[in-house]
Amino acid sequence: MFDYIKYYLSVLIQLITAAGFVLGGNYVWLGVATLPALAVIDSLLPLDFTPRRIANRALAYVPVWISTLLGPLLYVIMAWHVAHHDLTATQMVGAVLGVGWMSVLPFVPASHELYHQRGALARFIGHYSQVCYLDCTRDIGHVVGHHINVGTVKDSDTAARGETLYSFAPKAVWRTTIDCQQTESDALEKRGLGRWSLQHRLWKAILAQFVFQTALYTLGGWPAVGLALAAMILARFWIETFNYFQHYGQVRVVGTPIERRHVWNHLAPLSRLTAFEITNHADHHLNSYTPFYALKPDATAIRMPSVFFCFFAAMIPPLWFEGIIKPALKRWDLEYATADERALAREQNRRAGWPDWFTSSANLKPQVQN
Repeated sequence: MFDYIKYYLSVLIQLITAAGFVLGGNYVWLGVATLPALAVIDSLLPLDFTPRRIANRALAYVPVWISTLLGPLLYVIMAWHVAHHDLTATQMVGAVLGVGWMSVLPFVPASHELYHQRGALARFIGHYSQVCYLDCTRDIGHVVGHHINVGTVKDSDTAARGETLYSFAPKAVWRTTIDCQQTESDALEKRGLGRWSLQHRLWKAILAQFVFQTALYTLGGWPAVGLALAAMILARFWIETFNYFQHYGQVRVVGTPIERRHVWNHLAPLSRLTAFEITNHADHHLNSYTPFYALKPDATAIRMPSVFFCFFAAMIPPLWFEGIIKPALKRWDLEYATADERALAREQNRRAGWPDWFTSSANLKPQVQN
């Protein structure tokens, strides 16, 4: 039973954020304060390679549904708070950061889990709850693009070696948005419809956003809409920073099979729980319908720090490059990559101005089967 209860940690941090608005004043900072707290605690705990002992799918998905629905509800709570309180500039910043952060985690992993399911209701809620970060079509690029192109130059979610967090996030937002619309238009064209017909999900996404913003305006007026939009824009960019850690520098030859080694896993215990195992997602790229609790931690993979720690490290690029990702990529290249992947990696290293750790053939080891 404890394996079921663990995932309510995600719900708890959302409720902490809601409590900040109920308490008012500077307590609105409680939401974003969970980020450094998670980073510190997660980094001190040992990595968690334990498979989950969960048999009841419906019971396991209760916190997933709650976290998904709490995502938009936190915007409603913020709008209500704005209507009934005069916020200082500092408190506005705290509110935006808190709700923006909650729109990234645990909301993104929870909604991601739903739109990967076969059920129509789960997919519908997963799709349109994405109003929380201004992109109800993002799942198109994720499912049809990222899951096919991961690790290749075609994948907008895979950062090239040498890219900083600051250069990657805006580029990824742009590329992902364009890719989603083009993919949807291509699908409509194949069905004999116009590329921008009313069936296009972009128009449905705009309608969903209009309805949601109207509700927020009704509750809190233009100040509520303004703070909500600020949080949503922040969240949209913030989301891409976590893709940055999950796939940074990975290489795969276009058309070759996706293997477990083609993603980074962050198996610190709080990373796994609050993100509904999205940081333990090697198996997810092999079968996207596998429920989050059935994903098996890969004990043979290169071990990465807490995803929260990686976020703060990447804010200081030299720390991220030298302390975390270069050592991991060097080992991946020499021990896990195929000959063709090593050629791609060597070229990326050259363009990034990184050392050529392939110079001595004695360093090369047979590829680890993974």
